[in-house]
Amino acid sequence: MLVIGSGTCTLKAYLRNCVGISTLPPAIPHSLLTMNSSAIFEQLLSAGDDPERVLDQTVEYFRSQALPMELFEALKMQIRARLGLALNPTDNEPSRSEDIDRALESGLLNACRESGRMLIDQGRVLEGWTYLRPIGDMDEAREMFSKIEITDENYEEMIQVLLHEGVDIGRGFQAILDHQGTCNSITMFDQAVGQRGKTDQQAAAERLLLHFYNELIELVRADITERDKAPGPDESLYDMISTRKWVLEEGGYHLDTTHLSATVRIASVLNQRELIDKAWELTQYGKRLNHQFQYPGEEPFVDFYPAYAAFYGILRGENVEPGLKLFHRKATSVNAEQHGTGAIETYVDLLDRVGRHQEAIDAAIEMVPDDVPSARIVPLLLDIAGRAKKAGVENPYDAVLAYCQDHNDVLGYAAALHASK
Repeated sequence: MLVIGSGTCTLKAYLRNCVGISTLPPAIPHSLLTMNSSAIFEQLLSAGDDPERVLDQTVEYFRSQALPMELFEALKMQIRARLGLALNPTDNEPSRSEDIDRALESGLLNACRESGRMLIDQGRVLEGWTYLRPIGDMDEAREMFSKIEITDENYEEMIQVLLHEGVDIGRGFQAILDHQGTCNSITMFDQAVGQRGKTDQQAAAERLLLHFYNELIELVRADITERDKAPGPDESLYDMISTRKWVLEEGGYHLDTTHLSATVRIASVLNQRELIDKAWELTQYGKRLNHQFQYPGEEPFVDFYPAYAAFYGILRGENVEPGLKLFHRKATSVNAEQHGTGAIETYVDLLDRVGRHQEAIDAAIEMVPDDVPSARIVPLLLDIAGRAKKAGVENPYDAVLAYCQDHNDVLGYAAALHASK
């Protein structure tokens, strides 16, 4: 048995229980571990009087032959021997000290790293990830997988690792755009990426927005060129459609209008000004579509394109006060039991993103229905309070502490008090 940390488990069990991988590549057959090569047998035999040298030569042999799975097994034996353990673990191994446990765990993870890197260098995507996953270093894994070109042959495996395992959400999502198109990428966002954290959502949303915007602006430019004088090279999408009202007359459009609305919705998580501007331009295009292509959204975006135009306008610093009043009215009037808390969340998010952090905290505490558990709202309040503190707001955690006390949330109170100090 292998000892990982303070618990005893096989490597398979460690990977399954600790990091969610249920399988390793199959055990290495004895015939592979004793390669049919007279040279290595002679080398090992000559070193027979020095057990440590035998294992060192075995490791170097598999390393030189670029045999990653065999290398892992050899490294495992080498690590155990150096720690004074039997090469082959048994079910009744005696307990060991914590120092030995930690050294064994560190050595096994280093072995996983070396074998995983070798597998990835060989283009063996899922096998490499199986060894890398226990390490838990996403930056290192991202760097390794960046060297593998995504092809038709490895597409499914790369999507599994990059997107579903979260190694590189942006690149994985771009691969779906490139291989399966906008429709499938939107479906993937809603089914998988939308359930992940905001950073991951932003990585995918940026790829979708740029993909759709660039495709649309080229089609609009080509349409205008065919029907009139070619637009200037610096004209944006908004420039082109605002000075040529006829572009979208008579029910015309240039790309799937459901993809347009989905892109506008998904892009709402983005923060960069350049991306916000592009999303706003898409709302201006959408507002000019025939009414049959202006589909209603969910609260507070039932009046879809005008509402999103106001949303992005606020983030652009335009008509901020009227825009905030619009979303405040929605937050206070939309029935949360019937439509959910989306209107409240949008208003709080806007206040936070325009720098009104204390107002955002106060609005969330005041507007969130009483039946929403405090455990759901406190992390958001702490997040906003952290930004408020960095912005120089005095005592931003006081309201959070009071909220936690009123709702008998001891854990939230302790977290807020710790953060405030």
